[in-house]
Amino acid sequence: MTTTTAGGVSKSALAHDWLRRRIARHEYIPGHRLVLSTIADTLDMSVVPVREAIRRLEAEGLVSFERNVGARVAMVDESEYQFTMQTLGVVEGVATALSAPLLTGAELARAERINHQLEQLLDDFDALTFTRLNQDFHAVLFAPCPNPHILDLVQRGWGRLAGIRDSTFASVPERAGHSVGEHTDILRLIRTGADSLEIELAARRHRWRTLDAFLAARHPDHQLASESSHDEGPQAP
Repeated sequence: MTTTTAGGVSKSALAHDWLRRRIARHEYIPGHRLVLSTIADTLDMSVVPVREAIRRLEAEGLVSFERNVGARVAMVDESEYQFTMQTLGVVEGVATALSAPLLTGAELARAERINHQLEQLLDDFDALTFTRLNQDFHAVLFAPCPNPHILDLVQRGWGRLAGIRDSTFASVPERAGHSVGEHTDILRLIRTGADSLEIELAARRHRWRTLDAFLAARHPDHQLASESSHDEGPQAP
């Protein structure tokens, strides 16, 4: 039985990427049942690589198994979302700071163009398109990170968010405008050669403010204990 395509790509990897894209785009929404035989027929492969792909997606938190039902796209888990965003704020902040001196003028110009596209979406808001472009923006800024372990953690964090990320800006569309402004601030810091810690904290606060907006929308009567700390700089010893 052939386990790779004609191009040398494993069928399991192909199925994984195919499924992951559809979950990220919300073509397969949370709760959607993943029928192995149907997916295998669509991709013209056996169920074995599809099963392997779904196991990988389960490890990434995008798929869950339900007794007597099978695999489903994972439902939004607020605690998991909170923990992932907190962690991503830390590691993406470090990755962005490490990438800053390595970013070329062309790469920064590309990030600015993407942010301009995000700004243009604000008048006729499309949460799905905004989410995709927002990820593209951040990917430009952390991609040159020279530490492969940190970069892997960032990519894993984005992977975990793939199934629920769209709901963030859909739930709190007013956050989108603030996000665009914070992107501009981060780009300014990078262009002006700001201290790496300042860049790291700006990127971290940006991620955590999105988390706070999401949680505040779900719990409007709850004061987030972390809110004030997001606007504080490094403290003197």
